[in-house]
Amino acid sequence: MHTVNQLLQSKGFDVVTIDLNASVFEALKLMAEKGIGSLVVLENGDVAGLFSERDYARNIILKGRTSKETRVEEIMTRHVIVVKPQQSVEECMAIMTDKRVRHLPVMQDEKLVGIISIGDLVKAIIEEQQFVIEQLVSYING
Repeated sequence: MHTVNQLLQSKGFDVVTIDLNASVFEALKLMAEKGIGSLVVLENGDVAGLFSERDYARNIILKGRTSKETRVEEIMTRHVIVVKPQQSVEECMAIMTDKRVRHLPVMQDEKLVGIISIGDLVKAIIEEQQFVIEQLVSYING
């Protein structure tokens, strides 16, 4: 099975980040521009949290706050579950399912090297299953 590193090699290692002092509006604007559902939040270059559309929906709209006056730090997810490049796609899927998260930052030697989403994992699993099916069909057809 594929590892996180193999997945990142095909997907790319780019991670869109934002400073924890940015406004929620700035974060949403950046996410819309990049077509993504979450941002890694940095404090002095270190991972401080994760900001997602879910954080916005639950902590701004439902609580009557405004996105221009609220800082990312106030509503971000602080307890960030991270994975390592050598972990398998299956391990990551199990973590996401168990912890009910949709994004996992990838850390190597305490450095942010990428991020994977539930969509990335599903795509990788489907591609691998398709390859196995093709191999089995080829073997059966001789």
